[in-house]
Amino acid sequence: MEERVLMSAAPTQADFYFDPISPYAWLAARSLGRLEGAGVRVRFVPVLFAGLLKAHGNLGPAEVPAKRLYLFRDVMREAARRGLPFAGPPGHPFNPLTALRMCSAIGDDFERRRLALALMAACWEGGEDVSDAAVLARLADEAGFDGHALLERAATPEIKQALAAATDAAIADGVFGVPTFRLDGELFWGGDRIEALLWRLEGGTIDEEQLAAFLAREALAQRRVGTPLPTQTPA
Repeated sequence: MEERVLMSAAPTQADFYFDPISPYAWLAARSLGRLEGAGVRVRFVPVLFAGLLKAHGNLGPAEVPAKRLYLFRDVMREAARRGLPFAGPPGHPFNPLTALRMCSAIGDDFERRRLALALMAACWEGGEDVSDAAVLARLADEAGFDGHALLERAATPEIKQALAAATDAAIADGVFGVPTFRLDGELFWGGDRIEALLWRLEGGTIDEEQLAAFLAREALAQRRVGTPLPTQTPA
């Protein structure tokens, strides 16, 4: 594949909203080298995926049987295509709160990123249960942190509020899922949006006036949620 080159030498930062519950967040995190090679500094922002879903009235893909089947087939297919090991957690969905709070407890961007990458790799590549406090403490220790101290800090009201505030701020900015990248106020959702980000960094744009005009058009039909589809009758 042709290598892309960043047009501007100015430092660029992109926020990376993640939750280790998402295998696509893991896959996206495994692609960050392409962004960094283009001069982008990626800041990891832990957010609670369940909070995003609730705010926008959505179900998670693992909560819809057909999507769940597709999701994990797709993730395993993509991991195999890229030569990545895949084990998956002992069960899914799982509760990611403590893992997210441990990441939130680290103030330094680089160190937060390091822990987040270690936890996601342990979950999706190593098959670890990152909803278990003892496992999290061990993984943090193995990554060079004080796991017990991080667990204690993660349980404080201050850190719990920090994660909630980060999730609320993401919702206010229009984030509805993970992984999501945010660059100059523009959102790129999904683990497969690295190409779109690189295109944007090269100066690619859309016609914002055309977008606004399209969004202003009235709907021609409305779907009634929960209403069965009409059945066809023989002619």
